[in-house]
Amino acid sequence: MPTAPSDTAVTHFLREFWLALGGQIRYLDHLQISGEGALASVFPVTDFATAAIAAAHLAMGELIDQAHGSLPLITVDRRLASFWFSTSLQPQGWSLPAQWDAVAGDYRTADGWIRLHTNAPHHRQAALAVLQTAPERDAVSQAVLRWQASELESAVVAHQGCAAEMRSAAAWREHPQGRAVAAEPLLHRTDPPVGPASAGKGSPPSSSRPEWRVPRERPLHGIRVLDLTRILAGPVATRFLAGFGADVLRIDPPGWDEPGTVPEVVLGKRCARLDLRDPADRAVLEGLISEADVMIHGYRADALARLGLGAERRRALNPGLVDVSLNAYGWSGPWRERRGFDSLVQMSCGIADAGMVAAGSDRPVPLPVQALDHATGYLMAAAAVRGLTERMNNGQGVKVQASLARTALSLMSFAATEAQPSALQPLNPGDYSADIEHTAWGPALRLKPAGQIDGTPTKWDLPANALGSADARWL
Repeated sequence: MPTAPSDTAVTHFLREFWLALGGQIRYLDHLQISGEGALASVFPVTDFATAAIAAAHLAMGELIDQAHGSLPLITVDRRLASFWFSTSLQPQGWSLPAQWDAVAGDYRTADGWIRLHTNAPHHRQAALAVLQTAPERDAVSQAVLRWQASELESAVVAHQGCAAEMRSAAAWREHPQGRAVAAEPLLHRTDPPVGPASAGKGSPPSSSRPEWRVPRERPLHGIRVLDLTRILAGPVATRFLAGFGADVLRIDPPGWDEPGTVPEVVLGKRCARLDLRDPADRAVLEGLISEADVMIHGYRADALARLGLGAERRRALNPGLVDVSLNAYGWSGPWRERRGFDSLVQMSCGIADAGMVAAGSDRPVPLPVQALDHATGYLMAAAAVRGLTERMNNGQGVKVQASLARTALSLMSFAATEAQPSALQPLNPGDYSADIEHTAWGPALRLKPAGQIDGTPTKWDLPANALGSADARWL
């Protein structure tokens, strides 16, 4: 890899990611990093973004190499990588709704700070029920001031809501959940039981489907990806896979919407709805699982098991499935089933506190982008591609688990010792694709891809479409 002012951090993260994925170090020699500048943060967020996107592209390069015997050169632009970790979409003549509802945000408590995540109506209702106040920011602020942070966090969570006390990194290391996460690998891989392969070499899991040939220009053409994820890491993963030709089918429950983020993350996907509490719809999902190549899901630990779709059932339905899942706070410890989002994990694990201290601020200072979500999403995409590469060679599926809290530890593990790079140059019209994307909400421009693979362009066959706009079936 070429030398650049922040190559130390990029190399640190990339090696960690690639080794966690099980990749061979020799592939790193086929990667080039270009561009200058960095997002302003106490943590090397731009280097983190660059390494995560690079890892996903390296996995795709490895697949091409295994299928065609030639490893292409891969280039990642650190400037574009930074902006892809924010938003890739520029609406033309229309606007995205606000990312956060009126109640969501950081609040001062009697002894510290807490973040309330209230974008989903039921999460907002849970917080307001605990605080016994109107859904107005000033009223919420006054109510929160009467609480100790840890007590309010526990109360909101007990009401099935989402909240996180701001803790320091030292406090998180001593916390039972912090200790549990620290003991987990960055990516936890479980290979299938030793036994006959579910399919022949190079075959998808369903014997009724043709053999997968890995086209050079569209390596994932013919691959079916079942997307059971919502904000934000899982959708980033499946968007990446769609960019290389995968048939991505996203499933959401009736009534669910993410107006501020859906146009950003459903690029290249078909979006359908199923009510998994309904036996008929659950049967449809089982059929989709049985015919999928990859399943990426972000349900809390054991949530699918309670629906009768735990890991053993998924394996029984489809022994060749590449099964990639996400949890917010890790897969062990007392918080393994706790609801969580990027902004909450930043508060819990010490990122927001470190930012506050470094900035000399009197309130939490989070990362400039939701880097935990995006980085974890690219790692999940890389895990899916590596799983497909291995299945191409041995016919077996694999299960891989990731978590936002464990990704956070990776970011926090690197202490920058060099001077910070210069600021990123603002986006300009040349950074966007020349083609207009006709989304369901109106015309828009998309950023050019941050990663380039020689001979394998990233392109999405479908524009961003509304949730529930397609049927729950494979093409």
